[in-house]
Amino acid sequence: MKAMEMVAELMALSARTAPKGAGQDYIQIKILKEEEILRLADDMIKYGVESGKKGFDRDGENVRNSSAVILIGIKDARAVGLNCGACGHEKCSQLSPMERNEFKGPLCALRILDMGIAIGSAVKTASILNADNRIMYRIGVVARKSGLIDSDFVMGIPLSATGKNIYFDRK
Repeated sequence: MKAMEMVAELMALSARTAPKGAGQDYIQIKILKEEEILRLADDMIKYGVESGKKGFDRDGENVRNSSAVILIGIKDARAVGLNCGACGHEKCSQLSPMERNEFKGPLCALRILDMGIAIGSAVKTASILNADNRIMYRIGVVARKSGLIDSDFVMGIPLSATGKNIYFDRK
């Protein structure tokens, strides 16, 4: 649906122009369409079965029924340099992210906040345009694992335009 592709593009614009710590941009954005959406849906269901984690099948079906999916992540984000300790270390120089189960971490909390602000800006735009959406952790896990995006930490936002919001009115 062309309208939903336009919504996704405007969401990407909102995410890109959202404020970022120290004016440094480590945000990555990718819009998935058609075949990539179906691949992601299949991969989510498969990951849920293989990992024994619940909800991946339900969210995978939501993805399958979506017109677009926008991925927002961060990659190689250097710490802001405030030595705030929010990452669990006393000094930013001690922060050494490594590959974990589903994401890379720990990461600078302020960089994760940058990502959160970008996501919030994107879903605000979707809301203004009346596009149903929901921020989904599970999309990010599988999009990263299946190579749809090369981010250290990523979330997904599926988009739909139907009579009822498929992301909240579900079993």
